[in-house]
Amino acid sequence: MLIRLGYDIRFEVPMPAPMVALLNVHPSRARDLREPDELRTEPEVSVDHYTDSFGNHCCRFLAPEGAIRLWNNTLIEDSGEVDAQSPAAREVPISELPVENLRYLLASRYCEVDLLSNVAVELFGGITPGWERVQAICSWVHQKVVFGYNFARPTKTALDVYTERVGVCRDFQHLAIAFCRSLNIPARYATGYLGDIGVPPAGPMDFSAWFEVYLEDRWWTFDARHNQPRIGRVLIATGRDAADVAITTSFGSTRLTQFDVITDEVREEASVAS
Repeated sequence: MLIRLGYDIRFEVPMPAPMVALLNVHPSRARDLREPDELRTEPEVSVDHYTDSFGNHCCRFLAPEGAIRLWNNTLIEDSGEVDAQSPAAREVPISELPVENLRYLLASRYCEVDLLSNVAVELFGGITPGWERVQAICSWVHQKVVFGYNFARPTKTALDVYTERVGVCRDFQHLAIAFCRSLNIPARYATGYLGDIGVPPAGPMDFSAWFEVYLEDRWWTFDARHNQPRIGRVLIATGRDAADVAITTSFGSTRLTQFDVITDEVREEASVAS
């Protein structure tokens, strides 16, 4: 299947401010792109590209004083299959983990492993290690936490979510990640596009969050917010938590004035004709 991806994000900038944006499709999906995937700005500014320590494609630029628009529109080919699953996947002993995955066992800005370890053991310590345990964590968070955009708070951590039992999609994932790490399962935060493909429409599009765990010999996708395999996830970035993969980071004062995201399935004939 083909999916039309895009965004239109606008800021008011009272004085020039350096910015970093993670808006490009993740390098692991670059081969699936059927059109250029380029950050465009109005007014046009010089953009430097680099790869961060997590392997994400980043853009750095200086936003001038006044209004600035960040936008893009591209096309990607997707398998059309739901998230891969492997119920028999085993947990990997820490001594056998790839060294680059060890950082995903540690506490991070939004995932207080040390403060949630006892809770994680009480809730999930008796469940069969591996896929079954991770799915139990995912289902528990999905059932116990109430979603609502009005519950968003930039400082909310996994412990806050456990205590308050409310949050937005990133909060669901932070709590699940913290529980996994507390049980020595490498878990990382993921952000990207997830349209309403194969499910009833759920309102205006937005970037979405999910999480990935390392079992057996690879990373697997889990989603504590939706808790069901989905079609058409397009990864943008991964990191320890949301602090590592902010869509935009400004080093100075900026005010968001518009935020639109496009994630639509399109017919191949229509894309060829255009």
